[in-house]
Amino acid sequence: MTWRRRAASTPSWRAEAVRVALVQTRTPASQAAALDHVLPLARQAADAGATLILTPEGTNILQKDRDRLKAALTTVEADPVVRGLRDLARERGVHVLVGSALVDAGGEKAANRSLLIGPDGGIVAGYDKLHMFDVDLPTGETARESAAYTPGDRAITALAGEGRLGLTICYDMRFPALYRALALAGAEVMTVPAAFTRPTGEAHWEILLRARAIETGSFVLAPAQGGFHEDGRGTWGRSLAVGPWGEVLGVLDHDEPGFLVADLDLPAAARARRSIPALANARAFSGPEPLA
Repeated sequence: MTWRRRAASTPSWRAEAVRVALVQTRTPASQAAALDHVLPLARQAADAGATLILTPEGTNILQKDRDRLKAALTTVEADPVVRGLRDLARERGVHVLVGSALVDAGGEKAANRSLLIGPDGGIVAGYDKLHMFDVDLPTGETARESAAYTPGDRAITALAGEGRLGLTICYDMRFPALYRALALAGAEVMTVPAAFTRPTGEAHWEILLRARAIETGSFVLAPAQGGFHEDGRGTWGRSLAVGPWGEVLGVLDHDEPGFLVADLDLPAAARARRSIPALANARAFSGPEPLA
């Protein structure tokens, strides 16, 4: 299902606007099934004219059981979903952002890695999720990502055609300093692939994404997992594209698999930053000492 909305405040579209597609999945618990699930959606997105196709966090597998996950993981090079999406990028001559692939990083723990694939099928850039989702929710749900994944230690930007992307993943969206650093490094499009929980998604998903866009004068593209998965988890869906003025460019208003298309007028980011020069006006300061 494709659902597209353009807010009344959206700038006029130019002929050279960049068309992007956000693919929303309900990733199964094996890579083979995951490839069969995501590839048709990505093909449909390419058919719709997207030159940048983005998929969610955990595109290649979602498995809560750590032993089963560890046994299933492969390297980036061997992962069938990554290989399938590389073939698609090459076949269609498009960029594909594998929102994240859960992969063997060569140690006791896995990596949660976002991968930008170029039109030749090569991997342009990789980013390992910085912030681990270690929480105890009021609903009684708990998560301990740090028990299964090694966090990254570096922020990454990468060119995709005319646009410079700032790569982030899911829980990163709660750390605005990361987005400011990416914007100062030239990123005008922030990617936030996610597998957001349903309670936190209902409360915070849209408002956080729009806040990150407004604070940095950036486009924010957030393809999401949605629905109830084989491994028992529930994810919020509602994939969202936001413009640099905080306007909603497109949203899937459900948690079913599908995709949405949005056209990005990339110069709008520079216009937003000139209008509200928060990046330029910020000042260094000394702060209060943290509480003991």
